[in-house]
Amino acid sequence: MQRSALMLSTAFLLSACGQATHLTPQAQAQQPQLSAQAVSFYADPGGAAATWVRNNPNDGRTSLIRSRVSTQPAARWFGNWSGDIRSAVNSYATAAAQAGKTPILVAYNIIGRDCGQHSSGGAGSADAYRTWIRNFSLGLGQRAAVVVIEPDALAQLTQCLNASEQSVRLGLLSYAVDQLATNAPNAKVYLDAGNSNWIGASDMADRLKKANVARARGFALNVSNYYLTSDSTTYGNAVTNALNGLGVGGRRFVIDTSRNGAGPAGGEWCNPGGRKLGSPSQVTANTSGLEMLLWIKNPGESDGNCGIGGGSSAGQFLPQAAYDMAR
Repeated sequence: MQRSALMLSTAFLLSACGQATHLTPQAQAQQPQLSAQAVSFYADPGGAAATWVRNNPNDGRTSLIRSRVSTQPAARWFGNWSGDIRSAVNSYATAAAQAGKTPILVAYNIIGRDCGQHSSGGAGSADAYRTWIRNFSLGLGQRAAVVVIEPDALAQLTQCLNASEQSVRLGLLSYAVDQLATNAPNAKVYLDAGNSNWIGASDMADRLKKANVARARGFALNVSNYYLTSDSTTYGNAVTNALNGLGVGGRRFVIDTSRNGAGPAGGEWCNPGGRKLGSPSQVTANTSGLEMLLWIKNPGESDGNCGIGGGSSAGQFLPQAAYDMAR
């Protein structure tokens, strides 16, 4: 996924076709603060790091990767590789519920995903995406979960889409929020909002409003990136204030801390070396906008054929990268 280091300040003036714009009193209200004691996140036993650990018991890196990476709660990503999406989500949510844990899921199947770059792909049409995300929501059903909707989709809105395609994307994101609110009412849903060094806060707030953030719990920051939590918090509060000014009050945000322990490597977003693990997944004690620190990108999984992941594909597990971050 692209992670531009440029601040894009171009005003976004398009409106999405057919999306809800009326804000209910419930949507305007401050979201209730979560209790850290009431949320215990699920560590995916079928994740790439856990699978590598099981298959390589005698590797000298295994012990550290097991203790610091593969057993840590992190997200599972769902996309066009997931097969029957309703069944896949249901199976994962069921396993988490049986373990008494809350799963973190990422929906990543929007049309034109990643602007055709390292993580290109996605649904083949608007109708296909609507069917996919509806089944994703039905797979969750009544179970508790955290869901991040479509990393990069809003941040890349004007990067590779024409006016008509932008309108379609906003409508699809709005539909995704509606489906999750309707079919998975116990899921805490966050629209991805890029990172602190990409889109200006007022511009991102405008995009979030058009994408129906009023019906979501809030937005996610720093997914698959390396910016410090402090920088993301400052940016998140700025976006929240801008949303307040647009009549969308009370939204909260989460930050991906999986790989931000050393901060960014300049503007390099694609497999930079020398990075470190960040704070583990947790509910924060913050009483304002910041709600959770989450491992959304799984440490050790490649960003694509670039940097220290040269020759790899996006999502491929790189044990040496995981080991180095864990050290």
